[in-house]
Amino acid sequence: MQTKKSWLERAFYAIAYELCAVMLLMLMASWLLSQDTAQIGVLALMMTTVAMSWNIVFNALFEWLERLRGWVRTPALRVVHALLFEGGLVVLLVPLVAWWLEVSYWQAFLLDIGFFLFFLPYTFVFNWLYDGLRASLLRRLSRARAGMA
Repeated sequence: MQTKKSWLERAFYAIAYELCAVMLLMLMASWLLSQDTAQIGVLALMMTTVAMSWNIVFNALFEWLERLRGWVRTPALRVVHALLFEGGLVVLLVPLVAWWLEVSYWQAFLLDIGFFLFFLPYTFVFNWLYDGLRASLLRRLSRARAGMA
């Protein structure tokens, strides 16, 4: 059963998720795109702000539904989680990218597909690693508390 996460932990998770992603994306974007690095950097910060906000809200709702339905995070459920998360980001980010880069919605959508192709496996792997590390930490804390009692 999933242990309920505090808002502080959700914020930590979202910041860790986004910092790792931004570092990887900035390396890739500066290599692949012919846009000014500063312009891409500002766009990345704007996108990160939107994504972090979406991350906190989406995961709180998903985990609430998970507890309500008694779901276990199987690989299939992790795929559903990642697809829903990234699908929501497409809706939120395409207009932002189109406006900032002064491109059509179609071009922004194609760029967002590139981001999606990066973030889909990234989200899956990051969440799997985070959940594993979190479970290990909670087990250790539980054993330490039991030893103190």
